[in-house]
This record gives sequence, C-alpha cells and structure tokens, in this order.
Amino acid sequence: MTVLQRVALPLLVLITDIVYWLLTYEPAGTVLLFLFAIALGVMITVLGPTLNDVGPTAPVDPDWHERRA
Repeated sequence: MTVLQRVALPLLVLITDIVYWLLTYEPAGTVLLFLFAIALGVMITVLGPTLNDVGPTAPVDPDWHERRA
C-alpha cells in the first residue's frame, strides 16, 4: 500500500469537510467531519502496516466436534 493510498481516504473526508463548510457554514457537522478525518488518519497510520498480515492460524484438531461431549 503506497502513501498516496493511505492518505487518500482521510484526505477525501477532509475535502468533503471543506466543501461542506463552504456550502453550509454549519459548525457542528464541520467539526464532526474534521474529527472523523483525523480519526481515520490515525487509524490508518496505526493499523496500515498490518493490512497485509495474515498472522498465525490455530492448528485444527480433526477429532474435535462441537456437538460431541
């Protein structure tokens, strides 16, 4: 995942926030969109490096069955 791909979604929300402010001058929705853009940026920054990780898988026990006691 490139830097542009990581920045694209928060940047799109930020552009939407600016357009929303210019069209409505409504502070509550503008602040919520701005905070959403910031939170999305932080989330992608923190979780972005783990997007392609598969991680360990648990071994499967062929003799186990959930209905059998």
